[in-house]
Amino acid sequence: MTESQGAQQVLDGVRDLLPTFRERADEAERLRAVPEASVKELEETGFFRLLQPRRYGGMEADPVDFYTAVRDIASACGSTGWVSSVLGVHPWQIALFDDEAQQAVWGDDSTTRVSSSYAPMGKAVVTDGGFTLSGRWSFSSGCAHASWVLLGGLVHNAEGQIIDFRTFLVPRDSYEIVDVWNVVGLAGTGSNDIVVDEVFVPETCTLSMGETGRCKGPGQAVNTGDLYKLQFHSLFTTTITTPIIGIARGAYAEHVEMQRGRVRASYGEKASLDPFAAVRVASASSEIDAAWALLMANIREQQSYVARGEKIPISQRLKIRRDQVLGTQRAIDAIDSLFEASGGRALATGTPLQRAWRDAHAGRVHAANDPERALQMYGASEFGHSVDPGMY
Repeated sequence: MTESQGAQQVLDGVRDLLPTFRERADEAERLRAVPEASVKELEETGFFRLLQPRRYGGMEADPVDFYTAVRDIASACGSTGWVSSVLGVHPWQIALFDDEAQQAVWGDDSTTRVSSSYAPMGKAVVTDGGFTLSGRWSFSSGCAHASWVLLGGLVHNAEGQIIDFRTFLVPRDSYEIVDVWNVVGLAGTGSNDIVVDEVFVPETCTLSMGETGRCKGPGQAVNTGDLYKLQFHSLFTTTITTPIIGIARGAYAEHVEMQRGRVRASYGEKASLDPFAAVRVASASSEIDAAWALLMANIREQQSYVARGEKIPISQRLKIRRDQVLGTQRAIDAIDSLFEASGGRALATGTPLQRAWRDAHAGRVHAANDPERALQMYGASEFGHSVDPGMY
C-alpha cells in the first residue's frame, strides 16, 4: 500500500465516524473529555499514525492529509477535533528527538500517545546526563489519553542563570494530572494541569527550542524524510487553527440545514427566502473556504522549499503565521454571522450551533491565535525591520 493509499483509508475511516462523533458531542461535554471509545475508534483508523515515522509503524503522510482529517473530525465535534489535532501532531515532534527517546515512547507500543503544554512554565536545572525538572503546566489537551507529555521549561545553570528554552519529554509515572478543566467552550478537551516535582529528564529526552526553530533535531539522523524538515511553529500553529476551521464548517452545515426548514415567525416567511440570509451564507462560506485554502497553500509552499533543499525563509514563516491567525479570525467571523442569523432556537442547550460558537471562541484564546503579535511581525518585516525570534 502506498503512502497516499494509506492516508486515504484513514480519511475514509474518519468520515465514517463523523455521525458517531456528532452523537457523542454532548457526552464529551459532560465527561469534560473526549470519550475513550472515540479515541479508540480514531486509533483503529490509523489517524494517530499519520505523522509518525515509518520506523515505528507510522505513515509519514502528507500533513495536508492530516489536517484534512482534523478538519473533518472538528466539523462533527469541536472537542474531539481539537484533541485529535493536538495528540496527532506530536508524533511529528517526537520524530525530531534522539532515537533513544523515540525508542522509549514507541519501542514497546507504537500506539503510544503524547500530550503537551509548551509554555515555559517549568524550571530545569542542569545535572549530570540531563536535567532536573519541576513546575506546573496548564492546558494539556487530551492528557487523559496519553502516557507521555511534552513540557516547556527554562534551563538554569548552577548559578541560576537562564541558558536555554527546551521541550522535555516526561513519562506518565513522573507527573500528576490535576483536574481543573471546567470551562464554557471546548469543554470536552480535558485540558487539565500537569505537575512535575524534581524529576530527572535525560538529555536525549529534550529538544532545544532554538534548534527546533531552525528546523533541526537529532532525530533527523534516522528520520530522513522531508516531512521532518518542515518548520515546527508553522505546523503547530496550523494544528490550532485547523480545528476551528472544522468547527466553522460544521456550524455552516448546521445553519444551512436549520434555515431550509425554518419559518421566521416575526415576518411570516421562510428563512430560506430571505435575501439577507442568503448573503450571509455566501459570505460565511467564502470566509471558511479562504481560511482553509490559504493554510493549505502555505503548507504546500513550505514543502516545496524543503523538496528543493532550500532553507525556509523567515518571510515565508511570517506569511504562514499571518494567514494562520487570520484564518482563525475568518472562521470565527463566519460562525458569528451564522449564529446571529439562526434565531432563538439555536440557543437551546445541546444544539450544535451554540456549541460550535462556544468551542470556536474558546479556541480563539489560545496563544497561537494572538493576531496582533503575528500581524505586527509580518508588517514590520515588510517595512524592512528585523523581527524578534519567536513563534514564527
